[in-house]
Amino acid sequence: MPGTATPPENHSDVSLQVLQPVRRENVVALVGNPNAGKTTLFNRLTGLRAKTGNFPGITIEKTEGSMDLMDGHRVNIVDLPGLYSIAGATDEERISRDVILGQTPGMAKPAAVVVVLDATNLERNLFLISQVIELKVPTIAVLNMIDLSRRDGLKIDADKLASELGCPVVPVSARTGEGIEQLKQVLHLSIHQKETDRAVPHLLHDTCAGCSCPYKGRYDWAEKVTEACLESSRVAVGRKTDRIDRILTHPVAGIFGFFAIMVGVFYLIFSLASVPMDMVDAGFGWAQEFVGSYIPEGHLNSLIVDGVIGGIGGVIIFLPQICILFFCLSLLEDTGYLSRAVFVMDRLMRHVGLPGKAFIPMLSAHACAIPGLMATRGIEDKRDRLVTILTLPLLTCSARLPVYAMVTALLFGDEPAKASLLFTGAYSLGIIAVLVCAFIFKKTILPGQTKPLVLELPSYKIPSLRTALLITYDRAMIFVKKAGTIILLISIALWVLATFPTVEPPADVVQMRQQIDQLQTAGQTEEADALEYKANVRESEHALENSYAGMAGKLIEPIVKPLGFNWQIGVGVVTSFAAREVIVSTIAVVYGVGEDVAEENPDAFIDRLREARKPDGELLFSTATCFSLLVFYVLAMQCLPTQAVTRRETGSWKWAMFQLGYMTVLAYSASFVTYQVVSLITA
Repeated sequence: MPGTATPPENHSDVSLQVLQPVRRENVVALVGNPNAGKTTLFNRLTGLRAKTGNFPGITIEKTEGSMDLMDGHRVNIVDLPGLYSIAGATDEERISRDVILGQTPGMAKPAAVVVVLDATNLERNLFLISQVIELKVPTIAVLNMIDLSRRDGLKIDADKLASELGCPVVPVSARTGEGIEQLKQVLHLSIHQKETDRAVPHLLHDTCAGCSCPYKGRYDWAEKVTEACLESSRVAVGRKTDRIDRILTHPVAGIFGFFAIMVGVFYLIFSLASVPMDMVDAGFGWAQEFVGSYIPEGHLNSLIVDGVIGGIGGVIIFLPQICILFFCLSLLEDTGYLSRAVFVMDRLMRHVGLPGKAFIPMLSAHACAIPGLMATRGIEDKRDRLVTILTLPLLTCSARLPVYAMVTALLFGDEPAKASLLFTGAYSLGIIAVLVCAFIFKKTILPGQTKPLVLELPSYKIPSLRTALLITYDRAMIFVKKAGTIILLISIALWVLATFPTVEPPADVVQMRQQIDQLQTAGQTEEADALEYKANVRESEHALENSYAGMAGKLIEPIVKPLGFNWQIGVGVVTSFAAREVIVSTIAVVYGVGEDVAEENPDAFIDRLREARKPDGELLFSTATCFSLLVFYVLAMQCLPTQAVTRRETGSWKWAMFQLGYMTVLAYSASFVTYQVVSLITA
């Protein structure tokens, strides 16, 4: 076959008209090069949402869906990893080869293999289909992105290509839906065709998976087939793309361009997310009031209102920011830009031992570490992937923002310029920590040479709004299901720790209650309400101090005192090891403000914290303590859902515990140094 443009023996007579009906197994395998649009086609055929993008190897796991054919017959479609060859030894190549050959446990040999070809880059895609055809499985070639090839001045003779390949060829656009119905018809006929002897010329070298495959012969064959089937007038288009790439992939201009784009993305996140976040917050506040009004006061009321609804609300409030981030990243990915960004950043990241492909997970982690950790599946080298997983949680995620907001308000509430610089500094500290820790890990516990980045730069295209919305929905559901569910359970556990054991109200609260009765009898309702509020806050403060959480705070006070923290902040640190944002509501309670006031009147919350003092009369939230607290929360691992995902992605609790340990030691050490240095400076 390779070496000439002659079709393989016994294939030239294959046509749609001669397919004989014979029932076969109902599995169709979808294979193709990275960026050929394979997963987009899978989504179009099945309606099942899966991650789609221009980054090579984006689909690491097999994804399955089903589709109804013309006669109502249902087939299962397996979306295999993007790959360039099925003869190699990588995980992606092994998975795909096993499925096609019927060697995957629990899965029959496919009745047909659909090979997705990028119509804008035909010659390169023909190498893979030459290997698939040799496996003697009914094969269908799909010319995807046919609309983009027409735009680029490419004209492909599909009939001629079908003759050269010896299998049906269907031009489609998975993005717009063009040609999808014709593909379904071809699939229907192919699945029911008569089993034939699909003999192909066997080549002589590099035996792999039962077939011979010398690379040069295949590339020569692909070149001749392309010359026979393709007419091109794309020179002008190529020059235009080259002009754009000279800027976006420039060693200096490319980096500045990337940061300019990311500044725009983060501006959209913080400017557009405020309204939906307020709506989510108000919605959960209403839900707490509504449900609380139907449940008698007591532990059950507190559990449902504070533990369940409050716990879920504390997670969902960050969902708008995450959705906006993934929507923007999906659009950038679909245009073809993110592959350029990976190429540019690889030069910088390689110096610290991180691969360029770690850049996309790092972007995702700025919304939430969980999807960022999952995105590391695109990193082939196991050591590089492990280093990325271990360091990703150091990046600032949405859950840290309430802590940053509280500290910046305490320090620079009336100076927005300084507050914005402090925010930027916190983000920068996380990035620097990732680079430094990755460098240390690659030089010590995970040594190894970072592999060179081999990256295909896809064609530029107009992004699909539908695809971006589907990806955003999928990532939102991952956040809600994976993080929200776990945090809900943790919130309930924290409620138990902060509620029990129950204690009698202190003497001063009893006196307040007596005064309240007297004021109400005298008709002084406003004074009674004000005193009632103070009594409730004092009672909550006393209950928390004597709860299991309060006991833990006092127990660790000697440990956190060198950081400038007292036992109340210690309680916040303990509770926030489940989820970082918990510290804000915890501190609101222990300092007699109340979580509702902290949300509805942030100024009163901050003013109360500014007035808080240690037993010796010194301000508790001094400049040194505020900086110490900020540094601690930038670097500490305080997210149990992230720990659970680390364990799942690495397959071992050993690495999850190592991650927790080194980040805690790093946070404590950096916070200690910060407190001591700032104390000396401000003394």
